[in-house]
Amino acid sequence: MGTITNHPKVDLSHKRAYSDTLKSDLKETFFPDNPFGGFKSLPPGRRVWFGLKYFVPILEWGPKYTLAYFRSDLLAGLTIASLAIPQGISYARLAGLPPIIGLYSSFVPPLIYAVFGSSKNLAVGTVAAASLLLASIIENDVTYAENPELYVNIFFTAAFFTGVMQAALGFLRLGILIDFLSRSTITGFMGGTASIIILQQLKGMLGMTHFTTKTNLISVLHAIFHYRHEWRWESFVLGICFLVFLLLAKHLKEKMPKLFWVSAIAPLLVVILGGLFAFLVKGEEHGIPIVGGLKKGLNPLSIAHLTFKGHHLSVALKAGVLSGFLALAEGIAVGRSLALLKNEQIDGNKEMIAFGLMNVAGSFTSCYLTTGPFSKSAVNYHAGCKTQMSNVFMSICIMLVLLFLAPLFKYTPLVALSAIIIVAMIGLIEIHEFKRLFKVDKFDFIVCMAAFIGVVMFTMVIGLSVSVGLSLIRALIYVARPATCKLGNIPGTDIYQDMKQYTDTCEVPGVLVLQLSSPIYFASAGYLRERISRWVEDEQNKRDKNEEDLQLVILEFSGVTAIDNSGIGMLFEVQKILERKGIKIAITNPRQEVAEKLVAAKFVESLGEEWIFLSIKEAIAAWLFTLQEARNKEVQV
Repeated sequence: MGTITNHPKVDLSHKRAYSDTLKSDLKETFFPDNPFGGFKSLPPGRRVWFGLKYFVPILEWGPKYTLAYFRSDLLAGLTIASLAIPQGISYARLAGLPPIIGLYSSFVPPLIYAVFGSSKNLAVGTVAAASLLLASIIENDVTYAENPELYVNIFFTAAFFTGVMQAALGFLRLGILIDFLSRSTITGFMGGTASIIILQQLKGMLGMTHFTTKTNLISVLHAIFHYRHEWRWESFVLGICFLVFLLLAKHLKEKMPKLFWVSAIAPLLVVILGGLFAFLVKGEEHGIPIVGGLKKGLNPLSIAHLTFKGHHLSVALKAGVLSGFLALAEGIAVGRSLALLKNEQIDGNKEMIAFGLMNVAGSFTSCYLTTGPFSKSAVNYHAGCKTQMSNVFMSICIMLVLLFLAPLFKYTPLVALSAIIIVAMIGLIEIHEFKRLFKVDKFDFIVCMAAFIGVVMFTMVIGLSVSVGLSLIRALIYVARPATCKLGNIPGTDIYQDMKQYTDTCEVPGVLVLQLSSPIYFASAGYLRERISRWVEDEQNKRDKNEEDLQLVILEFSGVTAIDNSGIGMLFEVQKILERKGIKIAITNPRQEVAEKLVAAKFVESLGEEWIFLSIKEAIAAWLFTLQEARNKEVQV
């Protein structure tokens, strides 16, 4: 049978050097954002300055700083400082740490981030989810009541490991690892964590002194009712008042966004008013527990207290790595979300470096894990921040509090902190997102619920692990069972689309067009061989009824971005299977990387270069030409 050779050719002659291919692949893997574009064109002296500006962003925006920026950042810094004080104290209590450490953690890390961070909107501080996760892991080894000094030191050590891990990921351009924490996983995990945190705050709301260190629903509810003799109505009534005030302030912000500052300063007002009330009525004597003494002074150095000995090292490492991944995912997601609102971009790898450096510095200065919490960052954005200097002004405010005002927070009622945490956590339970996931993607909903239920019913680590595991299984299924579909022609056009999606498409007599839409690797090669064989068998059975022969199978390769040796072997096997049935095979529109491998493996030589086409239209035209040529020869004979 003759063939046609004058159709437009797929370029199979061009072959790139392996070094060029490797360089291109590495660039796309580690530098997809091309951060050093134009670097080579600069003179040597400016290259050094360019590199410094990349790793130290303050050198980029600092020289351009203006008085107008100063005014905006000062206002934003004062606003987020009013939120940082009560949140710092509250989240430290949530982690089982002395409240003063929460204030320490809002002083040094923001200064480091202002120098190395790339987000203009992010406000640095402690977060509830990471605080509880750290506590749940470390309390399995030692509790604050058993050994306060060791407990605190393990927190500092965990922050050190968090920082080292985060900085290493940033320097090695391994931000892709964070992508394995899918949005569904984070939504479910944060929702489950928020639910448990809210239940745990009943300890403070009810004025209880004893409670469980476990984080699952059964243990928390058991502790609440087991120690019901400790319930104090005075504390509960005061807590309800605080809750109503905070919720009204939050509702006001939603109805009148310009009054966001009311919601931002509401927690600080609760702390101040609660402290005055507890001082005036001697609340501690009437069932309203208070924070207790807070010593004045800046962060003491803690580098000598990092714990690298015995089994405590593994606990700190586990706590640091797990909480570090969670903090990275939250911080980068918040930074990107706020940047989009201003039509800006942030560099995820630079953010990792900044987070890492600020956590390492924090571990040396009596701080525990910090990141970019959504609530504080959203307030920073709405307050009109222009640059990272808003974090510096916040740190200055915290410094003044530490130096002069810290003891005044001694009388802060614990119930006030519980109310602040409850209101902050309510926003993390995204019921509307659960409904949206159920409607859009059932498997994503399952992933989300696995995290939520795992956290609520078991532990935070189990919930996170199960959800990430399901996400990975789904990704592996997509790799091992790639989508294939049968294409048909849309009448009156040269367009070929999925026949299931476009029911008015028509088959081409004697031709089966199959679209392969993913890389062909060892994991999927066997499945694709069987799937193609089944397509062919089903098509033959159907066409036999219509007394029509299947003569050509076209594999549409535009969606095949890569192929390995197993995939090429699969193509050889498919070719042999079809040839035994008297069916010809053609390939359309292979990408350069795929075409190079097919040529090197001599598959193109086996198939025939004339059976590689640019489009389905040309493949079918060539096939019809060969049929006509064959008929002409038969007539001549």
